Parts: sequence; C-alpha cells; structure tokens
Amino acid sequence: MRKLIIFIVGVIIPAALIFAVYKGYNALFEPNVNSKLAPYSLYVSEGTTVEEVYQQFVQDSVLNVPEGFLIIAERKGLDQPKPGHYILTQELSSNSLVNMFMAGLQTPVKVTFTAGSTLAELSGTLARQLMEDSTSIYQALTLPRVGWEGPLLLGAYMPNTYEMYWNASPENIASKLYQSTARFWTEERIAQANGHGMTPAEAATLASLVMKESSNRDDRPKVARLYLNRLDKGMRLQCDPTVIFSIKRAYPDTTIRRVLRRDLTFDDPYNTYVYKGLPPGPICIPEPQALLAVLEAPQHDYLYMCADPANPGYHAFAKNYAAHLLNQRKWTAYLNSRKIYR
Repeated sequence: MRKLIIFIVGVIIPAALIFAVYKGYNALFEPNVNSKLAPYSLYVSEGTTVEEVYQQFVQDSVLNVPEGFLIIAERKGLDQPKPGHYILTQELSSNSLVNMFMAGLQTPVKVTFTAGSTLAELSGTLARQLMEDSTSIYQALTLPRVGWEGPLLLGAYMPNTYEMYWNASPENIASKLYQSTARFWTEERIAQANGHGMTPAEAATLASLVMKESSNRDDRPKVARLYLNRLDKGMRLQCDPTVIFSIKRAYPDTTIRRVLRRDLTFDDPYNTYVYKGLPPGPICIPEPQALLAVLEAPQHDYLYMCADPANPGYHAFAKNYAAHLLNQRKWTAYLNSRKIYR
C-alpha cells in the first residue's frame, strides 16, 4: 500500500500536473483556430465585450479550446476588443487573438459602389458595408468640396472598389472617395474638360446624362459628342433622362418607362427640354468610363438621336430633324407594339 501511495504521489500526480500544464499551454499559446473554418471573418462593433466575442466563438465552433481565450483575456485585462474587421487564420493562438483585439490589428474590407442617384442612396450603400450608419456618412459626404459646390457635389465621389477599415470614421470614408476623384482629374483631363468649355464638375454633370441616356459603353462616346455638338450650337440638350429625373424629384413614386410629349414641358431646372445648357448638377454619380466618354468623345456631326429598336442598347443618330423624325417613328411604333404607354 505504501508503495502504491508513493507511486501515485511521485509519479501519477506529477505526470497529471505536467499533462495539465501542457494542455493549458496549448490552450493559450498553440494554434487554436478551427482549421475547417479558417480564415474566419469577424466583425466587432463598438462596445462589444470579450464575453460576447467568446460566445460567438463557441456558437460557431471557431476555437479548438475556447476556454483558453477567456483565461488569457482576463489575465491581460481585455474587456472590450477594439472595433473592426478581423480575419482569424488557423495558426493563431488564444494569446495571439487577445493581442490582436487589444491592438486593433484588423484587416481592411473591400467596399464597392456603382452609380447612385443621390448622396443619400450612396450613404445607404456604404453603411451596409461599413460600421458607420448612413446618417453619419451622409453628413460627411455633404461637407463642402472646392469646385464641387451645391448640386455639383454628386459628381465628387468616384464609383469604384475601395479598400478601407470597416470602422473607418465618416470623414475618412468621404475623404477616401473624394481623393479617388481628385486622382482621376489629372492636369491632362482637366485640360480636356476645359477644351470642351467645362470644369471637371460640369464634365461630370454631362457624363451623368450620358450614363442615363445609354447603358452601352460602346454607344456612350457617340452620345457624349452629340450633346457637346448641341452645346456648341446653343441648342437645348433635350435629354430624356433629365425629364424623368425632374418628374421624380417632384413625384418620387412615379414609374416612367416612356417619356410623353406632355412631360417635356415639366418645369424643373433639371429639365433640359425647358432650360438650355447643363442642368444644375449630375442626375446620378457618373462612372469613370462615362467621364472618359465625354472627355474623349469622337468627332461627328450628329445633332439628334433616338433609341434604336433594331439595335437594342444603341441609338439611331441623325444630322437633321427630318431624319430624326423617321427614327423617332420607328421607336414609337416599337413602344406601342410592346404596349408601353407610360
């Protein structure tokens, strides 16, 4: 019996202690992220507690030994991880995770937006991809920008895919977008805009009309030149999308698939059938390709255009009004055949 006690005390218990220490060490300092889930993406909002992060780890089976994470977090005094977007890779230990959350070593996210109709719409798109709410982002986007005053501001933010931190401040978000626009407007491109008698903001306004007029990238440069020709001759642009934009400014819930003759006289400063020159600002956020369509518009003598039913996505162009009427009749007949009356 004495020998058994000595064996237990001298061999079994120390071995158990060593094993426990070994397991404890593994739980804290050895790779602890479930390899089947790695890389695991985690979003930590402002005010999230370490206990809430732990509960998510348990729920998703993220850690092989989840208890070790709480032990080391308590020892290091981590109550609330810094907010951000974190990528957990399989080589991370509980100790590494705690250090990462304490230092805020997050991974940037890719944020994408295309042409929106308003800054409010853009704010909503960004808020769905970032931590900040749409109201805060909208307030930052509407801060004054030199050269993009008033309604022109809609053209100051370039559609693209951006890399930024998920918890970026509204001011940093707006600045990131604006700096992309500033980089686009090189001295050469500013000179191209000036050659058309426009500032960059005015060129962006025309580009928005081109975008809304034609969804086909091959068609847009030709459309852009037609508008430039009309501006050069002092003609009204007579852009149907500005009519739709004007009506929807007053009646947002209106659905318009066909612009009617009575719509052309709708009194709104954006209606280019009523007012000469460019509208007060863009009718959408123009994409870089639409801007280039304006800046690099190929020369031609066309002054009139109409959607071409024989070539969907493209326009039928004309140099005089008589030829334009023929194209217009074809388009009207097409709409009637499809029973599109509004």
